[in-house]
Amino acid sequence: MVDSLKRPDFVVGTLPNGLRWIHQQVASPTGHIGILLPVGSRDEGPDEEGLAHFIEHLLFKGTTRRKAYHILSRIEDVGGELNAYTGKEDTTLYASFLVPHYGRAMELLFDIIQNARFPEKEIPKEKDVILDEIDSYRDSPSELIFDEFDALVYGDHPLGRNILGTEESVPTFTREQVVNFVRTHYRPERAVLSSVGGISAKQFERMALKYAAAWTVEGPVADRLAAPTVRVSKEHRPKDIHQSHLVLGGEGLHVHHDNLTAMVLLNNLLGGPAMNSRLNLNIRERYGIAYHIESFFNPYSDTGLWGVYAGTDGETMDRCYQLIMRELKQLREKSLGTLQFNKAKTQLMGQMALAQESNSSLMTALGKSLMTFNRVDTFAEMATKVDTVTPAQLQEVANRIFDPSCISELRFVPTLTE
Repeated sequence: MVDSLKRPDFVVGTLPNGLRWIHQQVASPTGHIGILLPVGSRDEGPDEEGLAHFIEHLLFKGTTRRKAYHILSRIEDVGGELNAYTGKEDTTLYASFLVPHYGRAMELLFDIIQNARFPEKEIPKEKDVILDEIDSYRDSPSELIFDEFDALVYGDHPLGRNILGTEESVPTFTREQVVNFVRTHYRPERAVLSSVGGISAKQFERMALKYAAAWTVEGPVADRLAAPTVRVSKEHRPKDIHQSHLVLGGEGLHVHHDNLTAMVLLNNLLGGPAMNSRLNLNIRERYGIAYHIESFFNPYSDTGLWGVYAGTDGETMDRCYQLIMRELKQLREKSLGTLQFNKAKTQLMGQMALAQESNSSLMTALGKSLMTFNRVDTFAEMATKVDTVTPAQLQEVANRIFDPSCISELRFVPTLTE
């Protein structure tokens, strides 16, 4: 039934099995549905590195009603898309399709989530696929350095592990491990069904009751290991590469922190996607010493990680590092002026509005918000949160997280320069 979380532009409800749902009706010929689960690589045991991602692959290998081919064809035959992805703390299965196929897509997603068989014969093949994926990832140092930075600051904690797993862990997975992990973590009362498309909330709720209400799981829920203390470390690692790569950063804010919006604004100002971010203007454009430079912020349920990535020539790496540290120092020591601060807030709100133009991205954002906070803000409410951030608040956050004594550093340097 619809509850008090109803907003003018979307409706939220809960099914009898505890599954929360959210739907936003839009004037579009397409629809987007996702099942979001609060489980990821962080929830793996000591001998399960990469298991959550491995399961994501196996979900499409057959159910009690369909073979793998029929799963893929069910959506792709009508021009749609079916996919999934795994994060540190979440897994998402989703489908995009024409509106007349809403029921087809929802029935398929819940057939997969409830009836996946994980065929024994498919397990060795999917292990090989993921091992190839790991090899491909290693060929991209600009991506690999992020995972190695996680390992540097989080150590042996699951947050420090590679989502893909390792060459040692993936070959050891068994069907029993897969089934036990799914039974423990894939639960309707923890999940969210999210939708954006051209049908009414009442139509969507009827479909959800038809296809999702039978999903039930019994047994205890596993506890999540608490976040570790973020380590401070500096390493330079020689690699067989031509360009040098740098990530520096440290502990950020968790997703429930009161200053989360200020942290998001600070990160966007420092090195967000706009070409006029501080890092891009003052390092790439002014000095021309970084082919790519950006900052990032990953908030988790009980911790967070911020950082700056730069790819540059080996001869200019030290200079690039110094310039980044100078930008961090200025944000700590100098409060933004009124004009500059208002421009930063306006920019972030504009980016937020543009992001909502993508219905598939909006579907994911609505579902993640409901899953994480058990509420969803309208755009007006999000804009108000941004607007109420003050320069003093931004500077306070900068002093907390940009403390030089708490910053870790990882460099990939060409072998010949070591």
